[in-house]
Parts: sequence; structure tokens; C-alpha cells
Amino acid sequence: MTEPLDTLALDQLFNHARTHSAWLDKPVAPQLLHTLYDLLKMAPTSANCSPARIVFVQSREAKERLKPALDEGNRAKTMAAPVTAIVAHDLRFYDQLGYLYPHADAKAWFEGNEEKIGTTAFRNGTLQGAYLIAAARALGLDCGPMSGFNNDMVDELFFAGTACKSNFLVNLGYGDVSKLHPRSPRLAFDQACKIV
Repeated sequence: MTEPLDTLALDQLFNHARTHSAWLDKPVAPQLLHTLYDLLKMAPTSANCSPARIVFVQSREAKERLKPALDEGNRAKTMAAPVTAIVAHDLRFYDQLGYLYPHADAKAWFEGNEEKIGTTAFRNGTLQGAYLIAAARALGLDCGPMSGFNNDMVDELFFAGTACKSNFLVNLGYGDVSKLHPRSPRLAFDQACKIV
């Protein structure tokens, strides 16, 4: 598994992939969401801590619960999307480290250190959210990641009684390419990178 992906795969993942705001009326099968998670969970996190917790909001009832937490500009596109993934991180992720990282007492690295817990959970949960986008694209889904919602309200609605905190949302489905705007520019290598 050391050969580069072919051009078609790279185009699907990056070069031709776009952020979608308009959606075709085509459902996403629940089994595809299981496959999506089974892919993203294999990507790396520090000490295999895997703090991401994802709620796939798919039913009409759940979408209506989510709706008041969305900024006005995000409501229509989110309600139209077949699925909205709430990407969150669990601030008690370290409770699972005995299972996830069995060759060291990794739980002791975090217990009682709130700053380290928060930083680690947020960083690695965000990474896993990015893996979710790549995995979704690899499976033929389009994505519409976004901020623009009330995190506290989402946490109360979907994570009450847990140590989970929402980070961002990703609408998932099959995008309507006829509604895409021209692609925005990106920074060149020399504007964003150095080789030292």
C-alpha cells in the first residue's frame, strides 16, 4: 500500500470535491454511515485516543430539533441535506484508553489535567472530523462542513448528561452540482509552506 492513488481518486477526494449547500432528494443508507465510521476510525489520533463522538441527524424529527440551533443562513441547506453529522469530542475520552492504548497507563497522562484533556480532545476530535469528510468523499458522498450554530444549544439537545462538546457540523448526501459557485482560490505553496 505504498503506491500513490490514481488521478481519479485524488480528484474525488480533493481536486474536484466541493463544499455543497444544495442537495439532491436522494437518501443516504444507514449502512453507508456505518461504513463511513469504520473508515474514519482507522485514521490516527494521538495515543489512539479517538475522542470524536458523532451524531448522524437523519430523521425529520431530529432535524427539527436541530433547526433552532442553526444560524439563519445554515437552516435551509441543513434541513434539505439527507444527513447532518454533529462532530463532537468527548472530554472523558481517556476512560477508554485502557482499551484503546493498552501498552501504557495512558489514562494517567490525562486524569486531573483539564487543560491537556481539553486540548487533546479538541485537536484529535477535529482531526477525526476531517477524516470523516475524506471518508465520505471516498464513499461517493458530498459534504458541506460548517460552523454557524449555537454549540451550547446543540450540546443540550444532543449530548445532555455526557462530557461531549460539539465542534462543527457536516451535511452529507448527494450534492446538486448545478448550484455550485465557482471554486474559490487557494493559497500557493510559497504562501502557506516552508521547507527548512
